[in-house]
Amino acid sequence: MATTAPPLHDGCEDAWSWSSTDKSHEVKVHGSRNETALFHPNWSNGTAGVRGNRVLNWGRFYWEVRLSHRVFGTSMMFGIGTRRTRLHIDEFINMLGEDDQSWGLSHKGLLWHGGTSTPFTDPFPEKQATTIGLLFDGIKGTLTYYKDGKCLGEAFTGLNSSSSELYPFVCSTAAKTEMTLDSLRRGMVSLEDRCCVTIATHLKSETEARGLLLPSMLKKNIVRECSRQSNCNSPMAHLKSPCSVT
Repeated sequence: MATTAPPLHDGCEDAWSWSSTDKSHEVKVHGSRNETALFHPNWSNGTAGVRGNRVLNWGRFYWEVRLSHRVFGTSMMFGIGTRRTRLHIDEFINMLGEDDQSWGLSHKGLLWHGGTSTPFTDPFPEKQATTIGLLFDGIKGTLTYYKDGKCLGEAFTGLNSSSSELYPFVCSTAAKTEMTLDSLRRGMVSLEDRCCVTIATHLKSETEARGLLLPSMLKKNIVRECSRQSNCNSPMAHLKSPCSVT
């Protein structure tokens, strides 16, 4: 039986984390790259959220959120939103999708946007670890969800019409719950994009990138990619090219 290739398998590794500033006071981020968010470390009296520091618009991105076995409570959510998306409220609510600034899937299997919900998938089993994958396609304007490697289908459309920057978000009402980022991938939306990633892989620093005799816009993109790759905490001189150029 043929196996299905993972989302954006022909792209490259990406590098972003949960924000250490754009978050609820009831969220603690930790890990070597702030990849893990701990919600309500002591007890919960509301809904806490955290924003990822990746702008999604007009790109293709895939990321996974690994949930610890503590899956329970009013709402644990995974999705995207603008900078106007709330990060905390002293109430137990479905915070992602409470208005037109965010889109989210709750652990109870409901999609939320604009304050209304739609059944989408079966509720997640409580007290059981699971992994949620999100595939954002800024060209098509869609957000697709995966659960434990299985595609659940396209959840939201029309996202490419947003005039605001969009970011990954998660939130939880449940005490002592953790969500960890994994399998960050970025798709190549053009040959230029693919070339910039490949060139940056073979450079040692942003300074070296700035010294390239290339057009300023192309050089800017390579410098930005060097910065992104250095955030992976991997020495670039020892990296293999993360993208195929064939």
